[in-house]
Amino acid sequence: MAVNIDGDGCRCSNAPVEITRDHPLRALNTFGLPAVAPWFARVSSPTDLREALDFARGHDLPVLPLGGGSNLVLAGDPPGLVLHVAIPGFDGIEDGPQGVLLRVGAGEEWNALVDRCLGLGLYGLENLVLVPGTAGAAPIQNIGAYGVEARDLLVEVEAVEVATGRVRTFSNDECAFGYRDSVFKGVLQDRFVIVATTLRLSREPSVKASYGALAGELAARGIAHPTPLDVAEAVRHLRRTRLPDPAVTGNAGSFFQNPVVDDRTAAGLRAAHPDLPTFAADGGCTKLAAAWLIERCGFKGARRGAAGVHPSHALVLVNHGGATGRDILALAAEIRAAVLARFGVVLAIEPRVIG
Repeated sequence: MAVNIDGDGCRCSNAPVEITRDHPLRALNTFGLPAVAPWFARVSSPTDLREALDFARGHDLPVLPLGGGSNLVLAGDPPGLVLHVAIPGFDGIEDGPQGVLLRVGAGEEWNALVDRCLGLGLYGLENLVLVPGTAGAAPIQNIGAYGVEARDLLVEVEAVEVATGRVRTFSNDECAFGYRDSVFKGVLQDRFVIVATTLRLSREPSVKASYGALAGELAARGIAHPTPLDVAEAVRHLRRTRLPDPAVTGNAGSFFQNPVVDDRTAAGLRAAHPDLPTFAADGGCTKLAAAWLIERCGFKGARRGAAGVHPSHALVLVNHGGATGRDILALAAEIRAAVLARFGVVLAIEPRVIG
């Protein structure tokens, strides 16, 4: 691949991919935070990706894969080459008694994917409606909502190794999924670019509707035996009433993870605070409601200049317009310190921080 470099950027000849210099990223992250990519490429095919990675290796550039930018805090300019992964794909692989295997391109918008599957009578994703981002980002964060996580549906992940360009397929077990975690967020972070995921869905409705808020919403609607479409509509309502639309108010959804503590610590906190919401977790542990902890520390609706906490959901930090990533992180640090001082609980930031 021939690449011409000048002060205004470079265009890869004999290929559709274009690699540019000093590309603004404000429109490519849902927080709407200012940052500039020194090098940038939008890849919409495996060929684009191969050539962009060749360029990065040839110029010794680190690579940052970027999907919908919905789980990102840009506290500064990222180094190296930012790859905006926009690879499409929606292909049935198998349709049998064990369900439907569906291969989805990493660039497919997640909510559109959920709606499309529901329209085709393919079930399993309905609890994850309106989750922002792309299909390729779903395994990295092991996205989850209302009692369902990506790992419940993912069969395998297809990715390209940055260092070699080789394609590797990861099984569900090899993805090492955890609570809002995976191998791609840990030891393999930025070492692979996800190009596709394979999901196992079902043509037989089998809803998961026991999660507290979802069960309450369905009960309020008078629905005792919900269908997948009922669940999707209830989740849409809950998310729209509780969470701000990133297109209107910059945010990255839940900013902090719900902390997991040992059962003894949880029992002590419940004794001191009987209204503290808790949930059973694996391994003799209990999950606490981070939003409750933050609200009790007085941060719900708080503002620090253009950075703030959403007035309807204390777990969501927002950009009221003009905030920088450092403004958001300063507010997050203030919240974490207050929760630690009052409850002895450490809050972990959920989105990835760059810069």
